[in-house]
Amino acid sequence: MITVKDVNIRTIKVDGKDYLCITDIARQKNEAEPKDVVKNWMRQKNTLFLCLC
Repeated sequence: MITVKDVNIRTIKVDGKDYLCITDIARQKNEAEPKDVVKNWMRQKNTLFLCLC
């Protein structure tokens, strides 16, 4: 787990690669409905590219 701006963000390591929980990050923008923030990120071409790298 890491802390950014007083918010804990879960992490996981798979095959030696670290991954962050994007829902925890989205919760900073919209605590009540972080899924809406994630949906908006996934609609953007640049964000999807970054997620696949």
